[in-house]
Amino acid sequence: MPKSRYYVVWKGKKPGVFSSWSECEEQVKGIEGAVYKSFPTREAAERAFSGDHRDYIGKDSIQSALSLTSSSSVSLPILGSLSVDAACKGNPGILEYRGVWTETGQEVFRGGPFPEGTVNLGEFLGIVHGLAFLKTQGKSCPLYSDSRTAIKWVKEKAVKTKLERTSNTHRLFELIDRALIWLKENDYSSTVLKWNTAAWGEIPADFGRK
Repeated sequence: MPKSRYYVVWKGKKPGVFSSWSECEEQVKGIEGAVYKSFPTREAAERAFSGDHRDYIGKDSIQSALSLTSSSSVSLPILGSLSVDAACKGNPGILEYRGVWTETGQEVFRGGPFPEGTVNLGEFLGIVHGLAFLKTQGKSCPLYSDSRTAIKWVKEKAVKTKLERTSNTHRLFELIDRALIWLKENDYSSTVLKWNTAAWGEIPADFGRK
């Protein structure tokens, strides 16, 4: 049986602790700047809800890195950066992606849900959306993704996927085509970096649905 998860919504239609993703999603879907996260136990979720979300989103994802000794060969993540991630209910399945500020976990953009997609395609769109967002904001800070494949696609300005173009994927592929055009027509100063999940924990933009 899948492990139970409990969801804390700090900012949404109705803040609180919820015992299923569907309940949590109802409170945050369509809410700009929604803040939420999943926890393995109700006790942990209730403790988090009674505290400050900044102690649990963003900072907690890099807690292991911040506790590294100065003699460690593993570098720390750059806090002044943007992090992107994607979530898919099945692969392919219902797809979403989002971008958050790495240090605070504050969500700054979200894409989807799309009725059918793959994690790598969502990661790719998240990176390009993030690069375009940073450029319009006049920022040149780094951008983190935990997908080597998506980072490679951005670098090569080409997407290689087995997902077919259908009525379900039409909207998704329209955005992918636009993203590829943007990459070919625009320069950007932000560096795309690989998030070190093994050393730093889940990327701050993680949807917490594992």
